[in-house]
Amino acid sequence: QVQLVESGGGLVQAGGSLRLSCAASGNIWSINVMGWYRQAPGKERESVASITKSGSTNYADSVKGRFTIARDNARNTVYLQMNSLKFEDTAVYYCNMEVYNILSGSRNYWGQGTQVTVSA
Repeated sequence: QVQLVESGGGLVQAGGSLRLSCAASGNIWSINVMGWYRQAPGKERESVASITKSGSTNYADSVKGRFTIARDNARNTVYLQMNSLKFEDTAVYYCNMEVYNILSGSRNYWGQGTQVTVSA
């Protein structure tokens, strides 16, 4: 079994910054894609950013230039640095990882979610 634990959410004023972290533990041989998603009230969950094992990144248009995703493969951890936060960034943020182990192959796992609230 694999567990993802997130941290770093909170309340911040518009224009401020937050850094989210998500650490995976358990039966892990390797992790391919790590990503961050978010879900605002009344809206569907959407992809925010992703990063492959080799370091290739992808961002939603709405966060390009403001958010940066990074990973530490030795610690099985993914980060999301969020700068110039806007009110519309308010959401619950979830990390997601594609984890491989020899017993179960590749599976997707989700973190428990962390609330990010940006005050106008």
